[in-house]
Amino acid sequence: MLETAALHHRSSISSAVTFLTVFWIVFFFTLFYWQRGTAPSAAAVFIFRRPLTLPRDLPRLRPAVYNLTDFGGVGDGLTLNTAAFEGAVMAISKLGRSGGGQLNVPPGKWLTAPFNLTSHMTLFLAEGAVIIGIDDENYWPLMPPLPSYGYGREHKGPRYGSLIHGQNLRDVVVTGHNGTINGQGQTWWKKYRRKLLNHTRGPLVQIMWSTDILISNITLRDSPFWTLHPYDCKNVTIRYVTILAPIFEAPNTDGIDPDSCEDMVIEDCYISVGDDGVAIKSGWDQYGISYGRPSTNILIRNLVIRSMVSAGVSIGSEMSGGVSNITIENIRVWNSRRAVRIKTAPGRGGYIRNITYRNLTFDNVRVGIVIKTDYNEHPDEGFDRDAAPVVEDISYSSVHGEGVRVPVRIHGSKEIPLRNVSFRDMSVGITYKKKHIFQCSFVQGRVVGAVFPAPCDNLDLYDEGGHLVRRSPSQNVSDIDYDF
Repeated sequence: MLETAALHHRSSISSAVTFLTVFWIVFFFTLFYWQRGTAPSAAAVFIFRRPLTLPRDLPRLRPAVYNLTDFGGVGDGLTLNTAAFEGAVMAISKLGRSGGGQLNVPPGKWLTAPFNLTSHMTLFLAEGAVIIGIDDENYWPLMPPLPSYGYGREHKGPRYGSLIHGQNLRDVVVTGHNGTINGQGQTWWKKYRRKLLNHTRGPLVQIMWSTDILISNITLRDSPFWTLHPYDCKNVTIRYVTILAPIFEAPNTDGIDPDSCEDMVIEDCYISVGDDGVAIKSGWDQYGISYGRPSTNILIRNLVIRSMVSAGVSIGSEMSGGVSNITIENIRVWNSRRAVRIKTAPGRGGYIRNITYRNLTFDNVRVGIVIKTDYNEHPDEGFDRDAAPVVEDISYSSVHGEGVRVPVRIHGSKEIPLRNVSFRDMSVGITYKKKHIFQCSFVQGRVVGAVFPAPCDNLDLYDEGGHLVRRSPSQNVSDIDYDF
């Protein structure tokens, strides 16, 4: 009996060892093929393989939904699809009373000349969909100059339109599963540098005189000029957008340029471009003064930006219609020339006021905070040299960072003094060991609590409780140094 039980026990152990041996052989065999991506049988290794990524279903966001291929679109990167886009937009333009329509752009490369959007429309770019702008300027229509800019930004006379354009629209959505709109800017940039273009380059996406606009969950890249340009619009939301262009030799490829816009949110975006990441504008000199449309009530938050040529977030320099009630918060600017900048000049007129910056992080930035009042670029000789802009009520709080050469350079002037500029909770690690790296000129304001590096003498000092510690001996002293 005992001998039989012992034999049965040894047999059970042997069976278990054999099972485990076979299991590990199968496991490592399967793992080997899984890593090579060539499993011998899908069924045999299903539990070890990553599940196959299936195409994402496209949501139905409008009562009527069309596919670009319904209108003859071919996504081979060679066929010109302008007629397909225009046909789809025309069909949707007839559906406004019933809620509008949705145009799905499926995976593929969809070459096109510029086309217009319509009201009550959703343009939906599937994952893997790329709308490609044709890089022959002869296909790009010419438009009148922007009324607040006079003759045109780069050349007198007409300007090129945008790849995706809209005017006098309402209820427009451009979104997707992170599909891409590619402007093929390389050809435009080369021609611009060689002075081969006779008209101002066009933006990638431009919406004008419109309301209720949403742009989200897409990638915009390689614009010929400014990338995303809402002009004189109200109630605009831009979120979850990636904007890309080379950080060098991609001239004027601003990321987002709100221009004479009201009630706008820009949030949760990544921007790396060849000029300003975001630039708030409102017209240029006498033309902007005459047009008289400010940019106001704009919230910019939760952005990561890189700009090796200009700045992460700018206001101006074209701000002649006025800029006010702007909040810029939770911004990280990395490996950039400047972080946040206000720029203007005599002749601009207008105002920049009630600007709030908070929770800013600078990582390896040459100059952190900039206010520049001598940005002397003008559309023509007709500007009023006595039209001095007003710059006042600017606050910076919770500013931190590392690797910053000059944390602050706020350069007012006798013609454009800066009023009520305040700093609170600032600590920026510096790379340049000079005394005057918190630079000021013709500025009145205050520092509340601890600020590092030591602030300039132009500013009054207050403790954390708001009690005056030291009155500024001179608001007009200048220690601006552009040599470092």
